[in-house]
Amino acid sequence: MEEKDLIKQISSPIFMAKGWLKLLGIMSIIGGVLSALTIIGILICWLPIWMGVLLFKAGNAIEEAQYSGNRERLEFSLGQLKTYFTINGVLTLIGLILVAISFLGAAYIPFGLSKFMHGF
Repeated sequence: MEEKDLIKQISSPIFMAKGWLKLLGIMSIIGGVLSALTIIGILICWLPIWMGVLLFKAGNAIEEAQYSGNRERLEFSLGQLKTYFTINGVLTLIGLILVAISFLGAAYIPFGLSKFMHGF
């Protein structure tokens, strides 16, 4: 099997999802721009914008890889997806840690308030 045919075969599943990659990329960019309109959002708006750009670039690159059998475009697309999922994983872990801290804080507040109230 020729390398171009192999590249086309390997890129086929992601190629079939290229529309979703681009749609999610655009939606993420729009979400980032909208979050920039808030005071707190201005600090973190670059994250969804960056993640949206990664998805959109991955969609374009996989399309090029599928049509041309270009190995570099396939590797670029997979690299963009790797970066996207790495960022998403780190953000998920940070979110889980913040939720755990919130639960611990919420559980401590009643005990702290009762000690505070009985101290008077």
